[in-house]
Amino acid sequence: MEHVSPDPQTLVTAASAADGEGASRKGVVEERKTPNGAESGEQQQEELEALYRRSLQDIEEGEVVQGRIVAITETEVLVDVGYKSEGTIPIQEFQRSGITPEVGAQIEVYLEQKEDSEGLIVLSKEKADKIKVWDVISKAHERGAPLEGKVVEIVKGGLAVDVGVKAFLPGSQVDLRPVRNLVSMVGQVIRAKVIKLNRRRGNVVLSRRVLLEEEREEKRKQTLAILHEGMRLTGVVKNITDYGAFIDLGGIDGLLHITDMSWGRISHPSELFQVGDQVEVLVLHFDRETGRVSLGYKQTEPDPWEVVATKCPVGSRIVGKVVSLTNYGAFVELEKGIEGLVHVSEMSWTRRVRHPSKLVSVGDTVEVMVLEINTEQKRISLGMKQVEPDPWSTIDQRYQPGMRVQGRVRNLTDFGAFVELEPGIDGLLHISDMTWARNVGHPSELLKKGQAIETVILHVDPEAKRISLGLKQIQPDPWDTVAQKYPVGANVRGKVVRLTDFGAFVELEPGVDGLLHVSQMSARPVARPEDVVQVGDELTLKVIRVDPNERRIGLSLRDLAADIEPPEYQEQRGRKGRRPREDRDENWGDE
Repeated sequence: MEHVSPDPQTLVTAASAADGEGASRKGVVEERKTPNGAESGEQQQEELEALYRRSLQDIEEGEVVQGRIVAITETEVLVDVGYKSEGTIPIQEFQRSGITPEVGAQIEVYLEQKEDSEGLIVLSKEKADKIKVWDVISKAHERGAPLEGKVVEIVKGGLAVDVGVKAFLPGSQVDLRPVRNLVSMVGQVIRAKVIKLNRRRGNVVLSRRVLLEEEREEKRKQTLAILHEGMRLTGVVKNITDYGAFIDLGGIDGLLHITDMSWGRISHPSELFQVGDQVEVLVLHFDRETGRVSLGYKQTEPDPWEVVATKCPVGSRIVGKVVSLTNYGAFVELEKGIEGLVHVSEMSWTRRVRHPSKLVSVGDTVEVMVLEINTEQKRISLGMKQVEPDPWSTIDQRYQPGMRVQGRVRNLTDFGAFVELEPGIDGLLHISDMTWARNVGHPSELLKKGQAIETVILHVDPEAKRISLGLKQIQPDPWDTVAQKYPVGANVRGKVVRLTDFGAFVELEPGVDGLLHVSQMSARPVARPEDVVQVGDELTLKVIRVDPNERRIGLSLRDLAADIEPPEYQEQRGRKGRRPREDRDENWGDE
C-alpha cells in the first residue's frame, strides 16, 4: 500500500483519540479559527504537526488500544487506532474467536508493531483479548472473586477449564467429596476460585471446592438460624446407606433413618430415594451443640394406623398383597403403611400348613378377613380360610359313626396313620384299631404311605376337627367266640409269632394270640424262652386260662407234657422247677 501523508482532518481525529479528551474534529478546529472566521494556513499546519507528534508518542508497542474497523478483505481486517495509517489483523483471529467483524465496530486491539515494511501498523485481536482475560483473572485472584469457565477435558491429576485461558482444576478441588467419574464433568460450566496464579508462565490453578465450602458455610449459618424441631423443609439426598439416607438441608446434613421413611415396609432406602432427589422432610430432633439432625419423611403424611379401625373394621373382607413370608405366617399389605399377619393356622380349614410358601408367594394378591386389630401395638390379625366356608361345619352330615369309607394313607406316625377321606379332611386310624391280632409295634407293619384302604367311622368331633377310624372293625371280633372255641383244658395247635423275656406269644388263629409263659414251658427251670421254643415253631399246647374281656389266653407246654408222662415219673419229678410267684408274669403265671 502506498504511504500517504495524513490530511489535516485525519490528524485532528488522531489527536483527539490520542489525548483521550474526546473532542471532535470540529471542536479542535473551531478553537483555532481567526476572529473573522478564516484560518491561518501556517498556524493550522503547525498545530496539526504538533497533534501528529503527540499521537506518535502516546501509542506504544505492546499496548492495548481502542480501534475502529474501517475495512474488511478476504484475508485482513483494517483497523483505525488514530495512528498515521491503519493497522491490520488477520481475519483468522476473528474466525477462531467465533466473531464476525463489521465495518464501524469498535474493538480493543494489541499493538505489536508501529510500522511494518509497507508502512502499516501490526495489530492483534487475540492478544488483546488474552491481556484483557489475564487482567480479569488477576483481579479475581486479588479480590477472591469466583470465575466462570467451561470444563474442556480431563488431564493428568484433574480437569482443564477454559476461563479465557486454559486453567487447571485439580481432582481434589473439584467437589466437597472426591468425584470418581470426572468424565461427567466435561462440558459443564462451573464457578471456581483462583488459588494460584503465575501470569509470566501462564499458569492458573482453580478450586471449586473452596467456593463450595464457602457457599456451604454461608448456607449452614442461614439454616442453623431458622432450624427447629417440627419444621418442614426441602433437602437433597446426599448419600444413601443400608440404614438410611443423609439429606443436605443447606450447609448441614440430617439423617433420615429407614424406619422414618415410610409407614409401610421397605427393605432398603434405595427403594424410595436416589442420590440427588429433592425431598420434603420433617425435623424430628435437632441438637444445636452437636449439630445432629434427625429427619422424618413418613411423618409428612398422616399415620394410617390412626384410621385403620374405620378403614379396616373387624370382620371386613379386604384384598391385599403378600409382602413377606415367615415360618409362622404371611404379612399382607392392606394399604400403604398397613400390614396384617395371616398365621399359618388361619390359612386353610383343611390343610395342615407347615410353611406359608406352600400356599402363597411374595407378590400374590389374596383376599383376607380382618380378625383382630390392636392399634396400640400396630398389629392386625388376618385370616385367609375365613373367606371360604368351613368344611368341618357340615362334617357330621357327611360322615356318621359306623359308616364305611374309602381313603388313602397320607402319613404314618408311631401312634397310627392319617387317612385322607377327601381333600383336606383326614381321619386318624389309631394303631390299636388296626387289627384284632397281636399287638402291632408300628403301623408300617400293616400299612404303606399312599395305600388305598377301607375303614369304618368310629367317632366324629366337628369342634375338635377330628375323625376316628377303625380298620379291624370291618371284620367280626374273634374274641367274641374264644371261650367256646378254646375252653380251659383243651389242647390247641398254634404258631410262635413273638418272643419276650417272660414267654412266647402263640397265634391260634388270625386275631387270637395266647401266651406261653416261661414257667409253663417245662417242668425244669427255663432261663430264656428261646432255649425251648423259636419264632415259627408250631406247637400243641394246653389251654389253662381264658379271659375274653381282657383278651387273654394262657397256654402251657408243661401241663400238656404232664398229661402224657407216666404217674411214677411224675411222682419222681414232683413239683421241682416251679418258679417263685414273684418271678412269674403278673398276668400269666402259674395258678
